[in-house]
Amino acid sequence: MLKKRIIPCLDIKNGTTVKGINFEGLRNAGDPIELAKRYEQEGADELVFLDITATIEERKTFAELVQDIAREISIPFTVGGGISTVEDVRKLLQAGADKISINSSAVKNPSLISDLAEEFGSQCVVVAIDTKLVAGSDYVHIKGGREKTDLKTLDWAKKAEASGAGEILLTSMDGDGTKNGFDLRITKLISENVNIPVIASGGAGKTEDFEEVFSLTKATAALAASIFHFGEVKIQDLKNNLKSKKIAVR
Repeated sequence: MLKKRIIPCLDIKNGTTVKGINFEGLRNAGDPIELAKRYEQEGADELVFLDITATIEERKTFAELVQDIAREISIPFTVGGGISTVEDVRKLLQAGADKISINSSAVKNPSLISDLAEEFGSQCVVVAIDTKLVAGSDYVHIKGGREKTDLKTLDWAKKAEASGAGEILLTSMDGDGTKNGFDLRITKLISENVNIPVIASGGAGKTEDFEEVFSLTKATAALAASIFHFGEVKIQDLKNNLKSKKIAVR
C-alpha cells in the first residue's frame, strides 16, 4: 500500500507566499524559500509551488525562483502556474522542479497532457483540478477559480488520466481556506474512480481532517497551506498522530 504523503502548498504572488479563503482575500504568509527549508526540516514529503496569478496575467512561471528553491531543498517539489507548452516545462524541470502542475492550459488544450507525458513521462505531469459544486453538480473552474467551465469534474478527471496525467491535485473551492475539513464527498468520488494518485486539497484545519481524508477516501496525499504557514499544525506532530491511528505515512 502506498504510504500517505503530507504536502505543504505555497501559493506565490509577486515572489511572496500568500493565502486566501475560497480563492479570495489574499494575505502575506512569508518568504517561499524560507518556508520551503522549514518544511523540509519539519518532515514534509513534497512541496507544491503555485504561481497563482500567472495564468490571469498571462506570464510564465518563475523559473529563477524555482532554481533558487532547488538549491535549498532536496525533497521533491511540483511547480504550477502559467504553463502552456512543452518548452515551459522543459525550462522548469531544468531549473530543478521534479513535477509540473497544469490546470487552465490542460482544459483549453487537453492534448497538452499527452504531449507532456510523452516528452517527460507521466510521473512528472500533475493535472490540477479546481472544483466547485454548482446547482448540484461538480464543475471544473479555471483561471485561478475565476471562470466556470462546462466540464463535469469526474469526467475531466477520467479524461486527464486517459491522456497521461500521473497524478491529480484536486482542490475543493468550496473548502479552500475555510479550515472546515477536506471535502470528503468530492475527494472520495474522484479517488475511487481513477487509478492514479489523488492529492486532496482545500479545507484542512486540524490534525483530524487528515485522519478523516485518509481513512474515508482513497486520496494518497493531502495538501494544506495556511495551517502549516502560520504554525497551527506542525508536520511532525501530524505524522505522529496519523501513525498512532495506524495510518501509514512516509
